[in-house]
Amino acid sequence: MVKGAQLYEGKAKKVFATDDPELLIVSYKDDATAFNGLKKGTIAGKGVINNKMSNALMKLLEERGIPTHYVKELDDRNTLVKKVQIVPLEVIVRNIAAGSFAKHYGVSEGTILKVPTIEFSYKNDELGDPLLNMYHALALGLATEEELDTITEYAFRINFELRSFWAECGVTLVDFKLEFGRLPDGTIVLADEISPDTCRLWDTETGRKLDKDRFRRDLGGVEEAYQEIMGRLEAKLKE
Repeated sequence: MVKGAQLYEGKAKKVFATDDPELLIVSYKDDATAFNGLKKGTIAGKGVINNKMSNALMKLLEERGIPTHYVKELDDRNTLVKKVQIVPLEVIVRNIAAGSFAKHYGVSEGTILKVPTIEFSYKNDELGDPLLNMYHALALGLATEEELDTITEYAFRINFELRSFWAECGVTLVDFKLEFGRLPDGTIVLADEISPDTCRLWDTETGRKLDKDRFRRDLGGVEEAYQEIMGRLEAKLKE
């Protein structure tokens, strides 16, 4: 597969064309940002970990009936994916109160929610990714009612599968962000990534954070946390 022109560069990834118009190459960077880009830095080796973890978890989800954009891992930092039109929604699934949820609703971080919940944000950096509901999404033409129903169903199914997987690794899945895309025929598939950048992952016994919050909150040990969570994933997959 021939890597062509760069089409896009985001906070954590670059996207390249290929010699197949229906396929792209995603290249993961070590750059780290937080608070809509206000805080910037580097996490050594992050790109490799996020690439490999995303691919492993997307393959697992594919096996369990969730369609994704994943095609093939090319090397440590580069993955071949299906070209999709990204639905401009960030989909956040929460099992435990943390981060902005705890702040907005006055709930102590670590409080187990009575039921898993889902939030939608308008994927727009200039506006600060504002929260919206399904009616807003419909009114703005961001997605159809059928697409929103499919995305919601997939998000909760993904939560079930990932919670179970991480529990077997001694890790609690606190919350996570997903993005979805449309294939040319309109099929909705999981896109973007699943990584310590996009998930809150706590050690089940100690509550120690093994994710990007260590960077956001200047907790230290960021690289070590990413390496540890990847090590737990790899050990589980080898069983």
